[in-house]
Amino acid sequence: MKKLKIVKIGGNVLDSDKLLDEFLEGFSALKGPKILVHGGGKMATEVSKKLGITSQVKDGRRITSESDLQVVTMVYAGWLNKNLVAQLHYKGCQAVGLSGADANTILSEKRPVQEIDYGWVGDIKKINGLWISLILEQGLSPVFSAITHDGNGHLLNTNADTIAAEMAVGMSSFYETELIYIFEKKGVLSNIDDENSVIEELSYKNYEEGKSSGTIHAGMLPKLHNGFNALKRNVNSVKIADQSILNSESGQCTQLIL
Repeated sequence: MKKLKIVKIGGNVLDSDKLLDEFLEGFSALKGPKILVHGGGKMATEVSKKLGITSQVKDGRRITSESDLQVVTMVYAGWLNKNLVAQLHYKGCQAVGLSGADANTILSEKRPVQEIDYGWVGDIKKINGLWISLILEQGLSPVFSAITHDGNGHLLNTNADTIAAEMAVGMSSFYETELIYIFEKKGVLSNIDDENSVIEELSYKNYEEGKSSGTIHAGMLPKLHNGFNALKRNVNSVKIADQSILNSESGQCTQLIL
């Protein structure tokens, strides 16, 4: 079975010209089938402000109103996505920019209202692995924005960490999948003030303990939750690292283990 890398980048890499350029160089140089999933960075918030739209955030999560949805779609699936594709082509990577609505690749459902109404936020129901594998077989590298759809004509804002994890799970029937979360640190740190205190192997047991005690930074929890969930569902490998991991198999990172 062929190996497939699913690589996710988020805000702090997208917001830094230097880090983003280093990442795109590394991603372009990766051999074999690969998929890029990207978040939104700060741009959606900045564009909302310019348009006079006040974004609501609850517990660190954006509440997506109809107006917010229009903005994040324009930014994520528009400017950011196509800019990444253009830069990848410049660096020699044959890329194609997609949202989950394209070719029905990611089907979601609107998150049910419980204690909080998150608005037009999507929870993933299905990854169309067959269509994505056909794209990969053409020598193209899909670049997915954090926009999906519900099959009823409505777009949905969807967490990019979750998209990457579900993509790795969904593609595991076709490939041996590796999920890599790229952010500005070398991995999960045991000491937030020490950049070199990378936990090289993080077990699910230690993750649960760190979550309960608060020793794992809260910002890491969504990545770790999605990463361990992917491992439990047939994904072969999950790593958390900075962009340098793409240039060296021996680079520092955090490897998740069950």
